[in-house]
Amino acid sequence: MKFLGNLVWLLFGGWILALCYFGGAVALAVTIVGIPFAIQLFKIGILCLLPFSTTVTPNEDLSGCVRVALNIIWLIFGGLAAMLLHCFFGLLLCLTIIGIPWGRQHFRLAGICLSPFGKTIRLDL
Repeated sequence: MKFLGNLVWLLFGGWILALCYFGGAVALAVTIVGIPFAIQLFKIGILCLLPFSTTVTPNEDLSGCVRVALNIIWLIFGGLAAMLLHCFFGLLLCLTIIGIPWGRQHFRLAGICLSPFGKTIRLDL
């Protein structure tokens, strides 16, 4: 079932979404200051490629103060817009019964776009 969900997701735009996140990550990785944010975009890009085969878990590698500061900077410079975009598409997909599983994946992406620092994405293949 995960394979079918991922296949439909990729066919109907998941690969374009992942490509946009990977392109943004490459652009941010050019600067030294942007590297932590590029890593987060790569994580979200992986989640966009295989949303039904991934698990998002909290990670306590960063101390609380650093994680909060980086998440605030993230929100100011694009994270809030990405979160709102995923919420919009999640609501749009959930209007139809058949689109609910994919809408839920957009809500999951919205959650990680809200605060990506301190989260780990694990592939469950």
